[in-house]
Amino acid sequence: MAEDGEAAELDTLGPETGPVRLCAVSRVQKSPDEMIRFVVDPEGVIVPDLSRRLPGRGVWLDATCATVAEALKRGVFAKSLKRKVTTPADLADRIEHLFRRRVSDALSLANKAGLVVAGFGKVEDLVAAGKAVVLLHATDGAADGMGKLDGRFRAVCEDTGCDPVVLKELTSEEMSLALGRLNVVHAAASEGGATRRLISEAGRLRHYRTAGGTELARVRGRDATAASSISSGTGGDTADRTGD
Repeated sequence: MAEDGEAAELDTLGPETGPVRLCAVSRVQKSPDEMIRFVVDPEGVIVPDLSRRLPGRGVWLDATCATVAEALKRGVFAKSLKRKVTTPADLADRIEHLFRRRVSDALSLANKAGLVVAGFGKVEDLVAAGKAVVLLHATDGAADGMGKLDGRFRAVCEDTGCDPVVLKELTSEEMSLALGRLNVVHAAASEGGATRRLISEAGRLRHYRTAGGTELARVRGRDATAASSISSGTGGDTADRTGD
């Protein structure tokens, strides 16, 4: 078996899936879309490169919080790069923050594209019209409001043959900032490229948080084929809150 020090950036081709990378912790090759690339900044600090665009030699890890924690524990970055580096103790939290920011940015872009509505009534109308591709609920929203909208959304999806995608990744404050409105708790998006990007980014965040328990969402047009709704938390994790 190869040592950790041999796990620096490799660009190889899988037999069917195209380019793959080797995780420096698990030693498993995966698609870059399922991994996180890390580089060293000019000060010698390890930096996550979620967009895979930063210059320099990279180290790749499975895109899960647990893998990042294990890499820190084992000193994988220094071994892989064969040099002294500084790894922030809160690296795992920083990565989650970056993923959350990407979800917020994707929501903002979908809104600017005219694909998003917010507020219980408007969301309900979009669902009833069969135009909602994804529902979004604030993590601190009231469980009863989520349940009502989710039930109607799932009923419509059963009739149309699509898979319901429900995102519960952002707080009300984060959703409000992304949409430029106050007290946003519920939102929905119709079909479009920006919506597919939103679902993809939310899938990456969810995958990271759940240590691989949920695979990345795969969306193809109106027939969103997420294997299951991308959601986090349960009613017990939400505050008793009402609003848009």
